[in-house]
Formats: sequence, structure tokens, C-alpha cells
Amino acid sequence: MYSKRQRLVGDLSELIRSGRLAHGERLPGEHQLALQYQVSRGTVRSALSELQQLELISTQAGVGSFVTFDGVQLDQRIGWAQALADAGAPVTTELIGIETVEDRALEEEFGEPAYVAVRRLRRERGRGISLETATVPATGPLADLPETGLRDGSLTKTLEAAGRVSVGGDQWISTERLDACAAELLGRSIGELFLRAARTSVDIEGRLVERVVSLLDPDRFQFHLTFGHR
Repeated sequence: MYSKRQRLVGDLSELIRSGRLAHGERLPGEHQLALQYQVSRGTVRSALSELQQLELISTQAGVGSFVTFDGVQLDQRIGWAQALADAGAPVTTELIGIETVEDRALEEEFGEPAYVAVRRLRRERGRGISLETATVPATGPLADLPETGLRDGSLTKTLEAAGRVSVGGDQWISTERLDACAAELLGRSIGELFLRAARTSVDIEGRLVERVVSLLDPDRFQFHLTFGHR
């Protein structure tokens, strides 16, 4: 008996191989496929990853967005704490708390019922420059994070040790005015305008690795987009 994921992979493979989906034609979006096959978007991502491994589809090459600090690109693969240190920035990272939470939006998208939120504050010479909440699935060793803490103080290393390694995802950028709680933590004024970055990372199976929502000082952080071949 085929699973919904196997059916999705089989149907899309047949569309491509039969020529009914022409070369270069875009596949239906994740949301559309999830509704059509009554699966989570995580299952859709997993199916698309398999099609990419079978070389039936390809992602658009040469496109990426990057966060910079004072013009220096931060490598999100190694974690911002290490990237900032490598860049020579006098920035300290303070762990505010780790707690088990519910997240209905993530549960609906990825199908995992429980999550762990890790909150961190970054300061430069005592002044808050970013406030970050990373939400990860409370599965396997990650479920014990409120008691065990982060591996070597790094969420990136903790996720890798738990077998959650990012291969892709998406990022949304907007602005947000600081509420009273965020302003107090950052040592800023209520209503001050900060950048808001929401980044969702998934592994090769389409499972959630982490969703990170960051409030960033716009005087220090910028976003850089590259596209095409240079």
C-alpha cells in the first residue's frame, strides 16, 4: 500500500517522464500540492527532495539571501555566534531561556506536536543588538533541551548531534516595532523600529530543523540578495 508521500512522488514522476509537465515548467507550489494530496508541507518538501535526488527536478541555481553585520556576511551554517566571533565583532550571546512550547502553525505545517523554544540576546558593549527565538521540534534528544541545555553552548551543534541538518528553507524579512518586553531586554525604547527576520530551515527529508525569528538592529544588520551567475 502506497503512502501519501509515495503517491505524490509517483504522480509527479509520471507527469515529468511522460512529458505532460514540460521541461522548464514550474511545479505547483508547496501549498497547492499539500492541499491536493492532503499532506503537510513537510511531506511535500520531502517528496520534492527525492525528485531532486532522482534528477527529475532542479532548484534555481545562484539565488540566495545573506545576513551581514557591518557589511560582513554571516555564515548561518555555523551559527551566528561563531560567525560573529570569526568576523571579529565584539558581540556576546546571552541565553535567556529554553522551554517547551506549543506552536499550532508549525504543527500544521510539519506535523510535529511539541516544540522547544530557545531565546538568545546578543549585545555589543552592553547594548542589545538582536533578540532571537529559535523553535525546534521536541523530538529525540531535543525534547530534553530545557534540562540538558545546548551542546557546547551552540544550537547548531545541538541540532547536528540530533540528526537535524539544514539543506534549505526560506526567509522572510519585514520590520517590527519593539514591544515593552523586547525593548527592556534590548535596552531600547518601546516602539523603536527593528528588522524582523523569520527563517525556516528543513533537512533533506523535509523535516523541520528550526524556525528562527530575529529582531535585528537595522544600523548593524543588513540583508543581501544574490542571483544569477557572476
